[in-house]
Amino acid sequence: MFDASDKIINIILDRKKPDQRSIVAVAGAPGAGKTTIAGELCDVLNHRETGSAEILAMDGFHLDNSVLKARGILNKKGAPETFDVDGFTATLERVRNSNQDVAIPVFDRQMDLARAGASVIGSATKIVIVEGNYLLLERPQWARSAAHYDLTVLIEVPMSILEDRLISRWISYGLEPIAARARAHQNDLLNAKVVARQSRPADIVVRLSNKRRNEGKETASADRMV
Repeated sequence: MFDASDKIINIILDRKKPDQRSIVAVAGAPGAGKTTIAGELCDVLNHRETGSAEILAMDGFHLDNSVLKARGILNKKGAPETFDVDGFTATLERVRNSNQDVAIPVFDRQMDLARAGASVIGSATKIVIVEGNYLLLERPQWARSAAHYDLTVLIEVPMSILEDRLISRWISYGLEPIAARARAHQNDLLNAKVVARQSRPADIVVRLSNKRRNEGKETASADRMV
């Protein structure tokens, strides 16, 4: 578990709603570790109360490659304008207000597409952890989705660490190192700068240190902002 997990879990539980699902947003740049941290928080919550938490990933709302190609932005896949933001916001509203099962899409990385209805947030789920790059983006469409969050967490990671992680990620997908570096710089790191420069303040900021370069490790700390 990351160092700040207990602090965040306690705040999530303090803000839990008795008669409505609570929604926690975990935002950050590509490669920041959103999926890992959201998964760890979900695991802890479900360990305390089985079936109480589920994850809703923003990536499930990727527009299909055919749509992106028709719009001339396939090379920008992963940028804010390549997502179905209105569909994402509508799903958040449904998740919050429904006491029934809610089917959600999931992004399949191997197939490079979103699969509709690939997962379900069960009727017994009390806390939904949403993870994605642009959850706190200060743009009108994305800001509308933020109205549904009860708690926001932003993961801040030095660009040097993001670069290493993203290059390693693309290598793991089969790209050669030179191509992996180009892919990271031409898209992912540009999107990381959008997150860093255009995200509104979060309730909690998790900062990852860059001690890894000097000591062979990474550490995280959380600051409660509001």
